[in-house]
Amino acid sequence: MNIRVTPLDVQPVWSSEIEIVERKGIGHPDTICDALAERLSAELCKFYKEKFGFVLHHNVDKNLLVGGRAEPKFGGGEVIEPIEIFLSGRAIKEYKGVKVPVEEIAVESAREWLKENIHAIDPEKHVKVYTHIRPGSVDLVDIYMRQLKEGVPLSNDTSFGVGYAPFDDLENVVYHIEKTLNSKETKKAYPEIGEDIKVMGVRIGKKIKITIACAFVDKFVRDIGDYVEKRENVRSMAYEVAKQFTEREVEVHINTGDDVENQNVYITVTGTSSEAGDDGEVGRGNRVNGLITPYRPMSLEAAAGKNPITHVGKLYNITANEIAKAVVESIPEIEEAYCYMVSQIGKPVNEPLAVDVKVRSKEDPAKFQSSIENIVKECLAGMKDTWKRLVEEEITVY
Repeated sequence: MNIRVTPLDVQPVWSSEIEIVERKGIGHPDTICDALAERLSAELCKFYKEKFGFVLHHNVDKNLLVGGRAEPKFGGGEVIEPIEIFLSGRAIKEYKGVKVPVEEIAVESAREWLKENIHAIDPEKHVKVYTHIRPGSVDLVDIYMRQLKEGVPLSNDTSFGVGYAPFDDLENVVYHIEKTLNSKETKKAYPEIGEDIKVMGVRIGKKIKITIACAFVDKFVRDIGDYVEKRENVRSMAYEVAKQFTEREVEVHINTGDDVENQNVYITVTGTSSEAGDDGEVGRGNRVNGLITPYRPMSLEAAAGKNPITHVGKLYNITANEIAKAVVESIPEIEEAYCYMVSQIGKPVNEPLAVDVKVRSKEDPAKFQSSIENIVKECLAGMKDTWKRLVEEEITVY
């Protein structure tokens, strides 16, 4: 296995003149698609493991959300045409004479996730779910099933993964603002805050500007005055979160497209723009670390819904981030780490073709070669349990 430790010799992102970071919240149409794909994969894993003793081949990573039509209004509007969600991909539907109810699992898992995570939506009334899931190709299924003979999963693709650590202050600010506004505690206290929250952070020099798009739930907002007051409350909450993660000057702006004078503001029936204003698709949102970071290394891989046993597009992006994090946490002399991994189709998933760990340190990177090799090997060995952590939602890819 080729494990290289090389210097990270680019300017630190946090010291550059400008930095941009984005997070699409749990109710954003793209994130909904990611979440439904991931939940379906998890439920298939559970079914396959229970019935057959191991996880069968599947990749259910091609979801599409078609926005509906709604007429929101203060005090409560209505959804005129439902949101349509199309769940598609590949999954084994029968094994050794036992049929797998893939369609039923798909529809039920989607409705359950929506019920659990979008508090103002009625999955039966506001959403229609369609399934278009077929078995995988013979060659890819064969590669997948070889693990029974080989004793180790084989990479189902030639692909790469990237990761970095640690988050800088802007990344932490953006990530934690959305997490706080979309927490169960916040929704219980402030039900007017919908889940469709997008946070864009821009640092210019030493100043951070946060722009938030937050869908408000109309039935919890009396009138325009109440809306303005509740919008300001969200702005204040976001500011307080931001100050926990940075000492820089921070400005927070929310729903800057509002026309308060004409009462044309961002209210929704369901708390998500999916009801009328936007469509969604797997892979268009957050990377596996929960952020969109154009100033950092990123993969364009749509990780959500891919099988967590052999699909390196999923596994390597998760593992690369975990390697980078472990390197920084384990070796005090290393300030920052980037990790790049690449596979070969048909080769053991835990034996990548190459792993490149770039480190920022005042010391010679060669000093850390042995320690980092051990970290890489430990993380690769741990990949066999990644699927369990995903199924239990200990980690996510969005």
